[in-house]
Amino acid sequence: MNIDWAALGSVFGVSLVVTVALVGLFTLGIVGLSKQPEPEAQGGSGGSLLLARAGGYVCFALCAAAVAYGIYLIVA
Repeated sequence: MNIDWAALGSVFGVSLVVTVALVGLFTLGIVGLSKQPEPEAQGGSGGSLLLARAGGYVCFALCAAAVAYGIYLIVA
């Protein structure tokens, strides 16, 4: 049995980077959706709250796209 160590290291490196990126994206999505309006500043924080929620949804959409692409690679 002959093991191609370079290919194994390459697969390990790519999977490590993709895993850290997906966890980071998911974390940013959670942070974006958990942002709450501040009670003392009712008028001024509406735009930043909307932007944070939209960013959270974009992060979750990117995570779902990466998972769907991974499933596509396994099936096809």
